[in-house]
Amino acid sequence: MTNSSPSQHLFADVLARVHTACAALAEEGALPAGLDLSRIVVEPPRDASHGDMATNAAMVLAKDAKSKPRDLADRIATRLQADGLIDKAEIAGPGFINLTLKPQAWSDALRAVLREGEGYGRSRAGAGEKVNVEYVSANPTGPMHVGHCRGAVFGDALASLLSFAGYEVTREYYINDAGAQVDVLARSAFLRYREALGEDIGEIPEGLYPGDYLKPVGQALAAEHGNGLLSAPEAEWLPAMRARAIAMMMEMIRGDLAALNITHEVFFSERSLIEGGSDQVAATIDFLRGKGDVYEGRLPPPKGAPVEDYEDREQTLFRATAYGDDVDRPLKKSDGGYTYFASDIAYHKTKFDRGFLNMVDVWGADHGGYIKRVQAAIKAVTAGKASLDVKIVQLVRLLRNGEPVKMSKRAGDFVTLRDVVDEVGSDAVRFMMLFRKNDAVLDFDLARVIEQSKDNPVFYVQYGHARGFSIFRNAREAFPDLPEEDAARRAFLGDAAVERLTDPAELGLLRRLALYPRTVEAAAVAHEPHRIAFYLYDLASEFHALWTKGRDLPHLRFIINNDAEITRARLALVQGVVSVLASGLAVLGVHAPAEMR
Repeated sequence: MTNSSPSQHLFADVLARVHTACAALAEEGALPAGLDLSRIVVEPPRDASHGDMATNAAMVLAKDAKSKPRDLADRIATRLQADGLIDKAEIAGPGFINLTLKPQAWSDALRAVLREGEGYGRSRAGAGEKVNVEYVSANPTGPMHVGHCRGAVFGDALASLLSFAGYEVTREYYINDAGAQVDVLARSAFLRYREALGEDIGEIPEGLYPGDYLKPVGQALAAEHGNGLLSAPEAEWLPAMRARAIAMMMEMIRGDLAALNITHEVFFSERSLIEGGSDQVAATIDFLRGKGDVYEGRLPPPKGAPVEDYEDREQTLFRATAYGDDVDRPLKKSDGGYTYFASDIAYHKTKFDRGFLNMVDVWGADHGGYIKRVQAAIKAVTAGKASLDVKIVQLVRLLRNGEPVKMSKRAGDFVTLRDVVDEVGSDAVRFMMLFRKNDAVLDFDLARVIEQSKDNPVFYVQYGHARGFSIFRNAREAFPDLPEEDAARRAFLGDAAVERLTDPAELGLLRRLALYPRTVEAAAVAHEPHRIAFYLYDLASEFHALWTKGRDLPHLRFIINNDAEITRARLALVQGVVSVLASGLAVLGVHAPAEMR
């Protein structure tokens, strides 16, 4: 059992103490009453030699206090110096305050891990705020490829991270089932339907989808309709082909995502916006027109690079420039149909209508130019009440021993997500897709991600977790009553004399464990799950280094046969590492093995 009600973590505790010091100065008249303290932060110093934490309190309050930052820092530092948790408070630079904590702070942080287990780091920061995370949203025209894979993993990990940080998260997939591409899919499926009925279809014509993945669709359609559609005009068979093909493609996509342990709560159909008795796109355009945000007019010719949706004609335009975009945007095409952007506005309005003021969209690298117009539209349809953060996921270069990987025979012109997961496993795919910032191109080498070495981050982190369990197994010779079940083992170690952990490497691990809850909150606020992956690698590296140090210096080994007290303290430290590694890996959707095979 993990504690579902997290205790205040160390950085938040010290921040509260800084607030208390500032409040005391306000009572004395040294600071104005009612100051906004929200700009104060407590964070690790850039240089570890400067102390354990640093605060900008004097820097952000000096102007309101009508004081020089260093003078105010001196007063705040004097207050903090008297705090029972703080050993030293020193002023640095223009007015930063570096804090060194008393050793008990690190012992108490470890005890918090032992109490909370994998729940350590869970936060109330989100305060239950509803967040909609829309990710993948691949066109339902075929199996998912490696590029989709990165966006899928990123979006899923971000959703888990936000949930862990206290937000109420909805995972959503937008099915693009109303554009020209699904009509192409229907015509491609019709070709495979003819093939399933015994016709030699020859080469797949240019412009249709060539992959073998459509053969089962053709066979299903042949089983359902026999040859009854062969002589029908396209207007009759296209809707049936389209609906069946989309349904089977979405079933395939759900299967591909399941291979990565990814599920969505909501699958929202673009076609549902205009079908089913109400045209929500038209209603949204009318709503914007009523606000003066839609008009009939002509766009000036684009300067420089061509704009993909520019037409020199009178048309229905959204006044995007009033909300920060570079040009106003068309809402209807020359044939009278809606632009993709018009549907996108209506779709995002449905999110707002469903109660989401906080939206995150995960898009591919080729959609960067689309961000400003959608953010402008959301400002317009929500009167500025909702915000959209678009996370661009850059390309994946798939390699094998440094050489580009050939295309998939099944898909026709790309490597499928399923091919990659089947070869290296979902853990390697998920962790490595997150071990680089989302907006940087990722080289994914199929050979290297299964190596058992420090150069393979997913192995190194999982091995850290497994090594902890190996230490527990070995320790049962000295402690036969060391429980195997996690909660019981944490309780057994909860009163260990962890104050005896005084070696710099041990203290370094304690500090790293204390940093985890702050890392979670910062990663959630920034929408950057890669920070968790980086943190886990650093934690595992320090743990492996301490193990190696104990091999060279016997007095630092985790198990000291003639000193039960220090052994118990070190087992408590191992438990802390194991719990945090398991917690972070769970956020990323990666397994935490008890042994490596």
